[in-house]
Amino acid sequence: MSSQITCVGWVRRGVAKGTPDKVELSQEELQRIITEAKEELGEQAAVDEEEDDEGIVAEEGPNDVTLDDAGVPKQETEEEDELAEYGLDRYDEEDTATANLGDSLAGLTVFSSNDEDPYITLKDTDQYERGDFQIKPTDNLILAGKAEKDCCNLEIHVYNSEEDSFYVHHDILLPAYPLSIEWLNFDPNPAEGPGNYAAVGNMTPQIDVWDLDVVDCLEPAFSLGSKKATKKKKKSKKAAAAEPIDGHTDAVLDLSWNKVVRNVLASGSADDTVILWDLTQGKTATTLRRHTDKVQTLAFHPFEAQTLISGSYDKTAILYDCRSPDDSHRTWRFSGQVERVVWNHFSPCNFLASTEDGFVYCLDARSDKPVFTLRAHDEEVSGLDLSSQIKGCLVTSSADKHVKIWDILGNKPNLVHSRDMKMGVLFCASCCPDLPFVYAFGGQKDGLRVWDISDVSAVAEVFGNRERLVVNTGSQASSAAAAPDMEVS
Repeated sequence: MSSQITCVGWVRRGVAKGTPDKVELSQEELQRIITEAKEELGEQAAVDEEEDDEGIVAEEGPNDVTLDDAGVPKQETEEEDELAEYGLDRYDEEDTATANLGDSLAGLTVFSSNDEDPYITLKDTDQYERGDFQIKPTDNLILAGKAEKDCCNLEIHVYNSEEDSFYVHHDILLPAYPLSIEWLNFDPNPAEGPGNYAAVGNMTPQIDVWDLDVVDCLEPAFSLGSKKATKKKKKSKKAAAAEPIDGHTDAVLDLSWNKVVRNVLASGSADDTVILWDLTQGKTATTLRRHTDKVQTLAFHPFEAQTLISGSYDKTAILYDCRSPDDSHRTWRFSGQVERVVWNHFSPCNFLASTEDGFVYCLDARSDKPVFTLRAHDEEVSGLDLSSQIKGCLVTSSADKHVKIWDILGNKPNLVHSRDMKMGVLFCASCCPDLPFVYAFGGQKDGLRVWDISDVSAVAEVFGNRERLVVNTGSQASSAAAAPDMEVS
């Protein structure tokens, strides 16, 4: 199985620390982490054993042995035949050819340093390693949730378009299959300034928040909710009522950080709920239960702190006023499960929603009828993102393996370009906040892909001369209540 990139996100230039910190664990801290990991694995093994015992089937007992004609147990006879056929009974005997292998290696020259070896032309690699470790003000970071057969990682890539550099800076071992990533700069410690964090939702109910300015970390900076919630879910209703759970009880499918009120993070889960988290306290502030199936996607409004949109497997999208979410909300119904929702930061009253049957809908938050309906793909539209600066430039990706670029200016969508990415099923798409034509894609195979869509002549022709609208986020770093302004360049 090749590696899959299940979710992606960007970090704006100039945010990351120039020289990241390296973790140096004491022997006590390392022992504590090992002990906690063993306890967690032991608890999980106990749960799995209970589940296996429920459906166990009676097997042959130890006395149920079949004998052959000579009265010898049949199983032992078969094992001896296999040993003789493949020579496994002589496996430990030393091979003469192998024993003489050392003689053939005796002539190989070993140099004490690279300086003495005439075949090594690059004598000192430390300077290059130090250069790659440094993060420049012109570097963007790309966050990618990577899933392989044996492990899952959060990869932090460095991307610099000016120097044409793109490489993995460091990675973080994740405890479970990653499903969503959200960058945020809020630090719960009031003594600290803006941080550089990545919140990761995975197949467990717990959200882990990792410090991106720290390399070789084994633990998240902090976590929201608890992994043990799934075990509590299996208890009786009476026990659940007596022991309320703070957080989700199933996988976290999507995350959205409030860029205006910076201590608020929203999460959507397979337990059918949306939770608003207070990052200052690390606890649930509000739980929204309007959906009747898994909450697949959600997004805070870029400028209005109280406005949140969520989409679900129940084929609905719900708009909330978070000041009174139970009394103030609006619902839209679609032809299929809602895959992605995204606000149009060029038209703040409009948002886009994509569905499992290949449609993209543009909706006005003040109206029940869609502004337009677009049959974008043959299968589910898993990636949906507007250009960060170019008005009307929409990029979609799908399980049909294609990426499509649309011009939706004037609410009249027009296909500009389509490409088979050769990545299998596509899971996600995200636009760079600093480079309006650069997108990152994750898919079933071939890892992370970054594509500058302006290299396509049709894209350059349609969008090349269009004005760029840049969101001024300077106020966000200094004030939690100030909404960003739009600047035209």
